[in-house]
Amino acid sequence: MSKPQQPARRRAWIVAAVLLIAGAAAFAWWEARHWEPARARFPVQGAWLDVHDGVVDWSMLKAHGADFVYLTASEGAGRRDPAFGGALEAARAAGLQVGAVHVYDLCAPADGQAADFVTVVPRDAGMLPPAVALDLDSRSCPQPPGEAAMQSELTTFLNQIEKHTERPAMLMVSRSFEGRYHLARRVDRNLWLAGDFLEPAYAGRPWVMWTATTRLRIAGMAGPLRWVAVHR
Repeated sequence: MSKPQQPARRRAWIVAAVLLIAGAAAFAWWEARHWEPARARFPVQGAWLDVHDGVVDWSMLKAHGADFVYLTASEGAGRRDPAFGGALEAARAAGLQVGAVHVYDLCAPADGQAADFVTVVPRDAGMLPPAVALDLDSRSCPQPPGEAAMQSELTTFLNQIEKHTERPAMLMVSRSFEGRYHLARRVDRNLWLAGDFLEPAYAGRPWVMWTATTRLRIAGMAGPLRWVAVHR
């Protein structure tokens, strides 16, 4: 009499296991969209935004807990954000500190890239230190330069933007870029590293800024947000 019950019991166990897995996946999905570093360890936090993030409700961003925002001002050579000035003023009006990012192109001349950055970014002592995003991009630079050529051009770029801003730049070094060039050990600048949910250690020395998640969802933003924590 007990044998006919076994398939039904097995099916019940399978259904329960599937529901449990689905529930865990749903919780992980929700957690990924809402996770932020603990304020007890990282009391100063903010965001990195660019034109792809769309319209920003600056007051909502501030209300969520952002202390600052970094805005992409220029990318490579010949790509400037014409909305940078307006975004700078709007963010400041909401009570946010503001810094500028240049997305560096390994295959573009340093002089042209620096010219774009200094054209867009005002010489303003109230701004945060500039940041330079360094990554390997097979689309814009399919054949990256060697270490010596890269460092020579990057040094030229840094000298020009730091003369303009009168502040040392931060190097926003990706894991793949650091793995190829080992820049963190060669250039004496503060580091901005990245790693979703886990504190990064790939640079081999302490960092100042951390893109802790690229998936944060908050009110006032159309899509996921790159959320940044400051190490003090």
